[in-house]
Amino acid sequence: MDIPRIFNITESAHRIHNPITPEKLATLGAALRLEPGARLLDLGSGSGEMLCTWARDHGVIGTGVDMSQLFSEQAKRRAVELGVADQVRFIHADAAGYVADEKVDVAACVGATWIGGGVAGTIELLTRSLHTGGIILIGEPYWRQLPPTEEVAKGCLANSISDFLMLPELLASFGRLGYDVVEMVLADQDGWDRYEAAKWLTMRRWLEANPGDELANEVRTKLTTEPERYAAFTREYLGWGVFALMQR
Repeated sequence: MDIPRIFNITESAHRIHNPITPEKLATLGAALRLEPGARLLDLGSGSGEMLCTWARDHGVIGTGVDMSQLFSEQAKRRAVELGVADQVRFIHADAAGYVADEKVDVAACVGATWIGGGVAGTIELLTRSLHTGGIILIGEPYWRQLPPTEEVAKGCLANSISDFLMLPELLASFGRLGYDVVEMVLADQDGWDRYEAAKWLTMRRWLEANPGDELANEVRTKLTTEPERYAAFTREYLGWGVFALMQR
């Protein structure tokens, strides 16, 4: 069980697998007013940066679940590095359908809402692990400006314009699901740069070390085309944010 190998290659040097900087991640943790001992569940936890740094900075405890074997191992090493291995644990498993054994104070899916078939299904899944009055965290893209054509949307790696909403519409959609938006931290273009551009050096180094690999041609094509595609489309049109929700 694992994610497609291309993602393990291109994001192998990432600590955060979303377009958000460490500073913004810290801002989010502070904004949630986390108490020491608060329990968190992070579905699609990647390399564990959110759980590990919040355990260090706020004294939380929690569990991360991710399908990538590589990222799960990196998360465990990060917990040791930050001295929080006794506060957090990371499980290599499919986060789809995962429900915590013990109710949590914060249930998060930051950038992986496909595990629930979209935002609504993921919120429903997270609610099953949440204490009454707890907080749900959802990380989700939105359009910074509406693409003028479907081709532009595809340039942002969306299937169509309808894949994402404008920010006001996204916020309103949470309300229609019966949730108050109680906080949000939005990525900026610097955050997108760090997420996307960091892949390019990783790909170049990987190609130098693995010239005969079966994915070498695919990685070479991505390295050649991604900088221009990203600058022309994703950087200009696509936003991303983490939204804190509480059930009404």
